[in-house]
Amino acid sequence: MLAIGSPTISVRTSTSCNALLRELQQLWNDIGESEADKDRMLLELERECLEVYRRKVEEAANAKARLHQSVAAKEAELATLMAALGELNLNSPIQTEKRSASLKDKLASVTPLVDDLKMKKEERMKQFADINAQIEKISGEISGYSHVNNAMIGSLTLDELDLSLRKLTDYQTHLRTLQKEKSDRLHKVLEYVNEVHSLCGLLGLDFGQTVSDVHPSLQGTSMEQSTNISNSTLEGLEQAIVKLKLERKARIMKVKDIVASLFELWNLMDSPKEEKNCFLRITSILKLSETEITEPGVLSTEIIEQASAEVERLTKLKASRMKELVMKKRSELEEICRMTHIEPDTSTAAEKSSALIDSGLVDPSELLANIEAEIVKVKEEAVSRKEIMDRIDRWLSACEEENWLEDYNQDDNRYNAGRGAHINLKRAERARVTISKIPAIVDNLIKKTLAWEYEKKKLFLYDGARLVLVLEEYKVTRQQKEEEKKKFRDQKKLQDLLLTEKESMYGSKPSPRKSNSFRKPNGYRANGNGSYGNGSMPPTPRRNSVGSATPELLTPRSYSGRQNGYFREPRRLSTTPLNFVAISKEDTMSTYASVCGSESGSPRLN
Repeated sequence: MLAIGSPTISVRTSTSCNALLRELQQLWNDIGESEADKDRMLLELERECLEVYRRKVEEAANAKARLHQSVAAKEAELATLMAALGELNLNSPIQTEKRSASLKDKLASVTPLVDDLKMKKEERMKQFADINAQIEKISGEISGYSHVNNAMIGSLTLDELDLSLRKLTDYQTHLRTLQKEKSDRLHKVLEYVNEVHSLCGLLGLDFGQTVSDVHPSLQGTSMEQSTNISNSTLEGLEQAIVKLKLERKARIMKVKDIVASLFELWNLMDSPKEEKNCFLRITSILKLSETEITEPGVLSTEIIEQASAEVERLTKLKASRMKELVMKKRSELEEICRMTHIEPDTSTAAEKSSALIDSGLVDPSELLANIEAEIVKVKEEAVSRKEIMDRIDRWLSACEEENWLEDYNQDDNRYNAGRGAHINLKRAERARVTISKIPAIVDNLIKKTLAWEYEKKKLFLYDGARLVLVLEEYKVTRQQKEEEKKKFRDQKKLQDLLLTEKESMYGSKPSPRKSNSFRKPNGYRANGNGSYGNGSMPPTPRRNSVGSATPELLTPRSYSGRQNGYFREPRRLSTTPLNFVAISKEDTMSTYASVCGSESGSPRLN
């Protein structure tokens, strides 16, 4: 048999075998075994020993193969780990095989390296997982969790063989990029949220509800809840800010209009300082720009509604006072028109103005402005009519004198020597001179009036009637008066002729009936002494003569066709001439003397 192993072991084994073999042969000899049996049993013994050696060799070969496989697997795993971790600078056990021939040594040398690399891989995997989790979270926040960036996660899951520091550095770089983007976005979101908060406070809106409408995460108070910083959130915040700014601008314009109305009404109504102080917050924004208005709640709907209610209250109060002012101005206009004999505009009549103001169809300020403009217009027209109006006054004054002279001439006691008789005589002389100028006054007045109408391109109306027509009617009336006077003189001549014939036939002359006093209901009155009630100049007689048969001159205010309940009744401008027909025939002689005296100073009208 061949000895295997070290020389020492081989020698010890050989000695033990030889001793046993000799002991076995001795036993066989003692037993008496034959040589053939001894050879057979030694051959069997040798065969069994070979079988044991062969089995041991096979077991050793298998163990070697397993060790070799394990070493190869470890080396492969080591190579994979080194490649995955990117640590190619380590000394490979394959390179040290020559220095260590034993497989167990190789395995023993490779195993610790593999274990170390496994631990390093686990740590590297944890780093990648941590970074990937952060990337996933930040990507979700940036994308709004609508789609997570699965590319980076998939690359980590599918490419575990690449766990190198370079790849880790790439992940870390990407993470830092995302973190910076998140920081920028978060800063922008916070900036937008702060602006929304400021605008909501300014407008008095619910901040929580406003940002919740953009994204619920913006209202969260928990630190664990991540804020959505996606593009949709940023766009939603931008749109909310734009909407709030538009609302702010609209409310500022509304508030400024309200404040302007308040100031106007306060000045107009002379409101006390206490009422104004209640609206200092809202009135303070009138002089501020849009960006300078930052006081919370100053543009809230509550404050605006309060100011609007105040404007409405003052407007109603203003309407009431303006109505009174309109009525006062209308009365002023009517008084001016009455004084200047101009027809006022019926569109601003008192009843109509009151109805328009009550219905709300017309602004009282506008109506008041129209009336004031009409007052100015009437005053301007009165200035242009002044010369004609002065001539009208002269004409009417002359007519008054004519009427007075008529009454005076009918007084039988006018020549009695009493107190004031000489004054009446002087006035009668002056009246005759004035009356003689009436035809010229009327002709000049017509000429001036026609010139005025030609210049102004409008008719000259006096209390609604055209003055030229009134004057022409007056001229016709005076013409009729002259004809009556002529007819009366002819009758007088005939009466005188009849009286003369009676005197020649009967030799007597009837005496006219005398009256101790003369009183007429027209305001002219003389006492027995020839003086008047107050001892001064006689009062101006009324223009209507008793029993007058001559038509009066009418100037109705409704001449222009405009009717209104506030106009006065038609006013009569009487220029009634002397009535000769109504004189009693019994007073023929006395009346004839007075007529003859008055005719001498009364010219005829052509």
